[in-house]
Amino acid sequence: MKRVLLPLLALGLPVALAQTTPAAQPAPQPVQLAATRTVTQVSLSLSAAVRIAQLAVQNCAQGGYNVTATVVDRAGITLAVAPAENAGPHTLDASYRKAYTRASARNTTAAIAENIRTNPTSAELARIDRFLVLAGGMPIRVDNVVVGAAGVGGASGTIDEKCVTDAITTVLGR
Repeated sequence: MKRVLLPLLALGLPVALAQTTPAAQPAPQPVQLAATRTVTQVSLSLSAAVRIAQLAVQNCAQGGYNVTATVVDRAGITLAVAPAENAGPHTLDASYRKAYTRASARNTTAAIAENIRTNPTSAELARIDRFLVLAGGMPIRVDNVVVGAAGVGGASGTIDEKCVTDAITTVLGR
């Protein structure tokens, strides 16, 4: 063992000397898990998300606006994106960020913007990564539970908001 150990130590390699007695190893301890509970969540279906996005774009197109609509789930994960054929490239990011802001803050982007305007301590909300505090992001609720959000970008805040609100109402019947 000395012949092997010395060259290994000279190379700077760590060497562990194991004891051969079984008593040297501590007995494994049982792991105690905290009590768990299950949570039931309502989710927005992919088909409903696609219909909301497409309808929001159609609603705005009727007014002559080329927009993009994005629908996200309650965690801000994109479910559907629908751009109008002539929508500007900025509308993709704007629609996503409006939807993400809405899903994160659980409030309309118009209400968040008003809160920031009237409450200076809320101004830092606008600095959160991916937040866009402009009107046009709306909640998607099922039985008063937020299951996602939709955002439209490309017209103006109030027009974006109307297009998406009408789409949500049409698809979900609320």
